[in-house]
Amino acid sequence: MLLDEEIYSRQLYVLGPLAMERIQKAKVLLSGLKGLGAEVAKNLVLMGIGSLTLHDPHPTCWSDLAAQVFLSENDLEKNRADASQKHLAQLNEAVQVFVHTGDITEDLLLNFQVVVLTASKLEEQLKVGTLCHKHGICFVVADTRGLVGQLFCDFGEDFIVQDPTESEPLTAAIQHISQGSPGILTLRREDNRNSFCDGDLVTFSGIEGMVELNGCSPRPIHVQEDGSLEIGDTTTFSRYLHGGIIIEVKRSKTVIHEPLNIALHQPRMVAQNHQQAHRAHCLHQAFCALHKFQQLHGRLPQPWDHADAEIVVGLAEALEPLKGREEEPLDEALLRTIALSSAGDLSPMAAILGAVAAQEVLKAISRKFMPLDQWLYFDALDCLPEDSLPNPEDCAPRGCRYDGQIAVFGAGFQKKLSLQHYFLVGTGAIGCELLKDFALVGLGAGGCGGVTIADMDHVERSNLSRQFLFRTHDVGRPKAEVAAEAAQKLNPDLRVTPLIRSLDPTTEHIFGDNFFSNIDGVVAALDSFPARHYVAARCTHYLKPLLEAGTQGTWGSASVFIPHVTEVYSGPVSASASEDVPHPVCTGRYFPSTAEHSLQWARNEFEALFQLSAKTINQQICTSSMCWQLPTYMLRCMGFLAHQIKLHSGSC
Repeated sequence: MLLDEEIYSRQLYVLGPLAMERIQKAKVLLSGLKGLGAEVAKNLVLMGIGSLTLHDPHPTCWSDLAAQVFLSENDLEKNRADASQKHLAQLNEAVQVFVHTGDITEDLLLNFQVVVLTASKLEEQLKVGTLCHKHGICFVVADTRGLVGQLFCDFGEDFIVQDPTESEPLTAAIQHISQGSPGILTLRREDNRNSFCDGDLVTFSGIEGMVELNGCSPRPIHVQEDGSLEIGDTTTFSRYLHGGIIIEVKRSKTVIHEPLNIALHQPRMVAQNHQQAHRAHCLHQAFCALHKFQQLHGRLPQPWDHADAEIVVGLAEALEPLKGREEEPLDEALLRTIALSSAGDLSPMAAILGAVAAQEVLKAISRKFMPLDQWLYFDALDCLPEDSLPNPEDCAPRGCRYDGQIAVFGAGFQKKLSLQHYFLVGTGAIGCELLKDFALVGLGAGGCGGVTIADMDHVERSNLSRQFLFRTHDVGRPKAEVAAEAAQKLNPDLRVTPLIRSLDPTTEHIFGDNFFSNIDGVVAALDSFPARHYVAARCTHYLKPLLEAGTQGTWGSASVFIPHVTEVYSGPVSASASEDVPHPVCTGRYFPSTAEHSLQWARNEFEALFQLSAKTINQQICTSSMCWQLPTYMLRCMGFLAHQIKLHSGSC
């Protein structure tokens, strides 16, 4: 199937054509369609994998609705996989979505490149994990228990990562290149601290004069004491004139993963320091104890039941100490808090772990970026109140769509949440995710609460692979209106007011004193720094908390700003660079956000299409100086490109 480059434009630029081709052919098995499984499935379908097979033998219950975006009250008692299949298939017509109703057998597993288990028992994880490791099938386990989550990856003993780092290739501006053996490349002063290392492979772009280096095969470099780089023999090359950048070429790496039965007792954790490592190991033992509790009692601990919690603490302390951690006692208070809130199922937790788990699946399929090694634990226990913890009566099931959330925070908190009124600025990829979570958690779903969203843009085809509230038939419609309608379908009690407006000085008569006095907070999901600065300034002026988030490629950030409590927002004012410094090729190619980026892209395209080939031909067929001139039609093409850039970028 041909790749729809318009829909997958952002993803294609980050991953490249080869990785996208692998993704389109991939077959994934996903077992478990509670909230976390639904998030993983949603992300994989939007990515455009070849096929997704769903498996879940369990019926829908009230507690599922707090985090499962594809289920509603009408699906109660229906099979979770069957009820989710139609909604998932509508996200991307290019992806085949199947349902498997039988057991997970060895023969079934052989049909897939990746297998993902969520909300599964430990016995099933060990059985499936052993078979996947045996047959070289990438295996992922993801789970959430209230405010804690875990992720495990086993990609086998010789998994080759062809593009190991999630960062963009290292680039630097060139000051000079000498002719010699070896040729010496000097970096511009501002780039002289770039961390190129001996043996790194590099290529070049945008060089004037020594054009033989542009787009050349990867060359190894040697870093000299003064920071200059030896780049190999340049004796026969043309004399260097001006400009250009040096670009790192990444090397492949081999990953060795242990199977689950070994990694369970000798876990390798993602942690930045000893304190984080100790907490992660406590969380690991807590999950093992919860599995043991479920095996003994046929259920999870009751919400905020202290007797059940003490049993979990005892089970955790009775477990065999983890290798290398024999002398470190477990944090009993941490274990107790995890057990007390473990019955809950929260949409934000499902969204976070579901996003990371889907990213690991993408790594397994595309062989880009280093996978986890091998366990990741995440907790948001600091969300619990410090002064008055919930009680069993307040957290008991109500037979409502918020039962999974009430099990963690209580019915009193749920009522307060329903009365909030928040202002969401921007309904792009992050905005859609936020609005989905607002609907599931019941933010503003009470009588006087609500969500007001502002976005002046319209739905485009390129939005469909990231902004899951939009469908093909919505192309051309205002984003705010479409997002509001979709959110209200997720939760009919949610009150959403769409405004097809921008938030800037020209609309202060709309977003003024009366407007801000009626909201409790602002959430910004904007794609430009000037807009973020303006929104932050308005929040400071009106003393409103600001939640701000953004992404670029595989990187993301989220921050909370509270006037006179936290530091004020201080993101970059401008992303533009000085005119005499070339823009990194990754910026121009992947995320152009200024006129200069478009100019640099056009220059690179023109050079690759016309200049290099013309000079190569001229060198071979003629030695006269006149033959170095570009043909007239090429000059016309260059003029056309410049004209188009001026039209679309403004005066630059």
